Amino acid sequence: QVQLVESGGGLVQPGGSLRLSCAASRSIASIYFMGWYRQAPGKQRYLAATITTDGIANYADSVKGRFTISRDNAKNTVYLQMNSLKPEDTAVYYCHARSLGDHWGQGTQVTVSS
Repeated sequence: QVQLVESGGGLVQPGGSLRLSCAASRSIASIYFMGWYRQAPGKQRYLAATITTDGIANYADSVKGRFTISRDNAKNTVYLQMNSLKPEDTAVYYCHARSLGDHWGQGTQVTVSS
């Protein structure tokens, strides 16, 4: 079992930046896949980015070149740096870990609006 707590969401203007953090309740060094998903109002939850223990990152086409996922195993934390934010990035962002099943955080709201 692992509990995940997201932070760093908020309101930002188009073109702005935010960094999301996901703190895990235990070591993530052995959790191969960790990632960020997002869910806009009335829509399904979609993958934004994932990262492996080897540091291999994968991104949805809609965020490539703007978002960067990283992980700090020593701090049991995964990050999502989001730059050049657009109104269509508005969503609840969820941290995910795959370890003997799927584990999700409670989500953090990101709103991009002028």
